[in-house]
Amino acid sequence: VQLVESGGGLVQPGGSLRLSCAASRLTFNYYDMSWYRQAPGKERERVAAITSDGGSTNYADSVKDRFTISRDNAKNTAYLQMNSLKPEDTAVYYCNAKRRLTGTSLDFWGQGTQVTVSS
Repeated sequence: VQLVESGGGLVQPGGSLRLSCAASRLTFNYYDMSWYRQAPGKERERVAAITSDGGSTNYADSVKDRFTISRDNAKNTAYLQMNSLKPEDTAVYYCNAKRRLTGTSLDFWGQGTQVTVSS
């Protein structure tokens, strides 16, 4: 299984970025997808999640109304559109694929992509 994030970079406050997470060697539409982030010295936190069919999404309060998670099951790819970026959004962003099974779950992570918000 491979999850590859892309789209990170340096952006000014108020700017936008779109992250992508391309999945391979898994049945993508069986998996809920999430985006997490981890800033230096802080714990990893989940910022957005989307169900396997794309029918439901969930956001951390800190990004609500600024970030949008989506997915294209035909392309095996999840996205995170980030608008109105703030310096406190600076972090390494990771995508996660999770499939819940009876009594256990399958959990996969990407390698992360750096997002830096700075003037």
